[in-house]
Amino acid sequence: MLTIIHHGARHTVTGSCHELKIGKSSLLIDCGLEQGNNAQNPQIDFPIKSVEAVILTHAHIDHVGRLPWLLAAGFVGKVYCTPATAALLPLLLRDSLRIYLGLAEAQIRHILNRLDKQIMTLSYGQWLRIRLPREQSYCYVRFSPAGHILGSAITEIKLADENIVAFSGDIGPSNTPLLPDPVPPKRADFLVLESTYGDKIHEDVEGRATRLEAIIQHSLQDGGAIIIPAFSIGRTQELLFDIENLIHQHAVSDRLPILLDSPMAVEVTHAYRRFRKLWSKEAKHRYEQHRHPLAFEQCITIDGYREHKRVVNRLAASGEPAIVIAASGMCQGGRVMDYLAQLLPDPRTDVIFAGYQAEDTLGCQLQEGESQVYIDGHRIEVKAQIHHMSGYSAHADQADLLRFVERIEQGPGEIRLVHGEENAQSELAGKLKALGYHVS
Repeated sequence: MLTIIHHGARHTVTGSCHELKIGKSSLLIDCGLEQGNNAQNPQIDFPIKSVEAVILTHAHIDHVGRLPWLLAAGFVGKVYCTPATAALLPLLLRDSLRIYLGLAEAQIRHILNRLDKQIMTLSYGQWLRIRLPREQSYCYVRFSPAGHILGSAITEIKLADENIVAFSGDIGPSNTPLLPDPVPPKRADFLVLESTYGDKIHEDVEGRATRLEAIIQHSLQDGGAIIIPAFSIGRTQELLFDIENLIHQHAVSDRLPILLDSPMAVEVTHAYRRFRKLWSKEAKHRYEQHRHPLAFEQCITIDGYREHKRVVNRLAASGEPAIVIAASGMCQGGRVMDYLAQLLPDPRTDVIFAGYQAEDTLGCQLQEGESQVYIDGHRIEVKAQIHHMSGYSAHADQADLLRFVERIEQGPGEIRLVHGEENAQSELAGKLKALGYHVS
């Protein structure tokens, strides 16, 4: 009998951690941190003796953030992921360890060095045999592109009885210009499927740049800055890609400064450029035309904290136009907080939310239209114009999720929904059942 124990993200959007039991052995698929104001203690609160290996679907912190705690609990097995995920992992974990534990750089380096010795990379499309010594048997693991972020993977696990258990991880939307579309498995006897936007239909991906252009043009008429709280990995690169194209088409002035104010986002963007082989055909074509969609001249990176403060103060004093892309995406910390504290009271300011905002976060409050918010204990009047653009979501919407399942040629015999709130899971389950699938 197949048993999957969920140690996170069964009915929530963050903290993915799923244990696939295989007799007396088990595999852990992701080991993520819960995020938002209601996040739980990250300590590992389940037995790990039977865990033979960890499989990472991608590098977002809500899928990998508890790895340091897993190592501290005594896990010494292999950690499998794609090469791009392995490259991104230390960037995100370093930031997380600094924020959650306040560790010094030497301590962080020690943890990352230990993790690096346990990581084994696996490219898309290759079957890898994993030994299960307690069962005196093997299972096989294969990754395919998930289209969510660089290196994200849909995971197939073939068991000794030839049954295949598939974990979607986080699935990206179709037709995004930077990364290829998700590739569903040809067969899945049991599918663990994310449901973040199981009750939503996103804006048309093809039209998102048009709406972004309209907001930019409106902002330029009013003056003031455009603030985009963006996740350092995925969303930032998609935004830069579209902004470069608007400049190339002369839809946006080539004098408008684009300020990338997130040290991690800068490093992640370098990784995206290094793994160009994983880009979509459209993105590769632009590069072959000697364009640099993630490193164009107008994109100015803000390095040190002093420079960051100077930019914040200058924009607050002058009201001059600029596009600022800064972390964190849910406005729960990071450099974006200084911009919001100074510029939210200015009606010339535009704030664009381009990703999911967890309940009880500052981003959620702003998106829901609160007229006052608190930042670092100070009450801030909100007079800025707030925009939400679901076309930049890194997650598939309901239509894409249903299409993903229907493209699986054999199966799935059973679907279990995870990584979604109750309403999203309930509505998606209803749609899947109407198509004849068994949903648990």
